[in-house]
Amino acid sequence: MENSLPSRSNFWKRPEGVVGSIILLVLVGGGLFALYTFLPVLVMLAENILWLSLFLLIFASLAYILLDTKMRTLIFYMYQNVMRWFTGLFIQLDPIGILKGYLSDLRKNLKTMYRQMGKLRGQMHLLHEQIHLNKKDIESNLHLVNEARETDERSVVILKSRRAGRLKDSNLKLEELHQKMELLYKVLHKMYENSSILVEDIEDQIEIKEKEREIIHAGHSAMQSAMNIISGNTDQRITFDRALDAVADDVAEKVGEMEQFMKLSENFMSSIDLQKGIFEERGLAMLEDWEKRGDSLLLGKEKEELLKESPKSDRELKIPDRHPEKNKKNDNNQYDSFFD
Repeated sequence: MENSLPSRSNFWKRPEGVVGSIILLVLVGGGLFALYTFLPVLVMLAENILWLSLFLLIFASLAYILLDTKMRTLIFYMYQNVMRWFTGLFIQLDPIGILKGYLSDLRKNLKTMYRQMGKLRGQMHLLHEQIHLNKKDIESNLHLVNEARETDERSVVILKSRRAGRLKDSNLKLEELHQKMELLYKVLHKMYENSSILVEDIEDQIEIKEKEREIIHAGHSAMQSAMNIISGNTDQRITFDRALDAVADDVAEKVGEMEQFMKLSENFMSSIDLQKGIFEERGLAMLEDWEKRGDSLLLGKEKEELLKESPKSDRELKIPDRHPEKNKKNDNNQYDSFFD
């Protein structure tokens, strides 16, 4: 982990940064209005040597603050703390509390995802049966075509040939749909496994880092942190909190991706009506759009591997373990590196 303060750009994107931006605009606007209102009085006071000296001292102090890097950093740090405290009165900003909230969301999402996989597996089985029935129907119609040709029944030949052709076209579409459903199932399965491991990693981080944070905050006051900033030294409290914020941000993005794909999966399945043998193209288009997108935070390189896998039968598709574990006992927590 870098031994530096949180970047200013990251601060302004956070809730406390948004509140800080609004308050800063109000302060600047109020200051300019006050300057405009009292400008005649200030000009009059500047005619007095004592007041002029005071104004020059204030101006010099402001110039020093603006030009000195350490002073700017110190003021920004103090402003961050004030805005974080103020925003924390009505919004959850404690990274440990945020992680606990995400942990609860992940557990709920895992239950929903497990049900989705069960529903999808059932739809795939019905689709497979429909394809099989169509193949039998095609064979039956082609057999009738051959018999009709022998008896020179032209109308029967035409009708049964056309029906066999329509069934073949239908099966081509249904087989393509089955492949997409298989991909959807494998992605959900892999996301389920990775999200379950994510839950385990977050639980470990909360258990360990909550205690560490209490100890660090007890031994490092805000004043000590400010003094470290002035001295140009690394502050353990700041770097630790920064790492926790980074963990919370990463988890937020993964939870968001998980929920987005679950919504895609739900919309995809709702666009299919197997009883009528139809499906909407928008469902396929949504899944194909996901395939073309960039890397996945939850899947990593496994996304590309899943897209390259050859089709499997329904029986070969794994039923997810309700409580999957890490592949190796010595696997490190994926967030340990954030605190290095």
